[in-house]
Amino acid sequence: MSEGPWLVVGLGNPGPQYAGNRHNVGQMVLDELASRTGATFGARGGLLSRRPKAAVAEARLGTLPGGAPGPRVVLAKPTTYMNVSGGPVAALAQYYDVPAERVVMVHDELDIPYAEIKLKIGGGEGGHNGLRDTSKALGTKDYVRVRVGVGRPPGRMDAADYVLRDFTAAERKDLPWLVDAAADAVELVVTEGLERAQLKYHTRS
Repeated sequence: MSEGPWLVVGLGNPGPQYAGNRHNVGQMVLDELASRTGATFGARGGLLSRRPKAAVAEARLGTLPGGAPGPRVVLAKPTTYMNVSGGPVAALAQYYDVPAERVVMVHDELDIPYAEIKLKIGGGEGGHNGLRDTSKALGTKDYVRVRVGVGRPPGRMDAADYVLRDFTAAERKDLPWLVDAAADAVELVVTEGLERAQLKYHTRS
């Protein structure tokens, strides 16, 4: 298992109209990871293909002690809508023979303040439809989550409306830092393990 790849998935909705939404921050992080590795996303799926509906890039992420290239990773952005993300994730995990504990889901999190990052494996989905569908498709909740805080909606705004809106001008000032930090968290998970990443990101006051 130590030689196998990791599957890193950024959740979001397809299409330019959703690209700047809070719900798509996971895909923003995947774009950053691809940029770091020089990888290019290619399409997967379609009527004549049995491969999953996702944009996929294969790469080595991070650097191991001694300067060796980091672990193999499959970077994936489902091209389905958020609430049916599970099918592509499960198909990719099967195609690349990745066990659930090496699947890393990067997603927005309402229950974490904006610009904070938390990590866990397993547990509930917190009402996140993309995670719920993924758990159903994988048949387990025991995959890694990199939870990117987007905060709670103001006033009486519906949560669904909130996550489908773009980040505010004030939030966008910190967004590059947040995306970069979340990409760092993913890199730390695959190179040094979840506990080491939690130690770093959960000690922020």
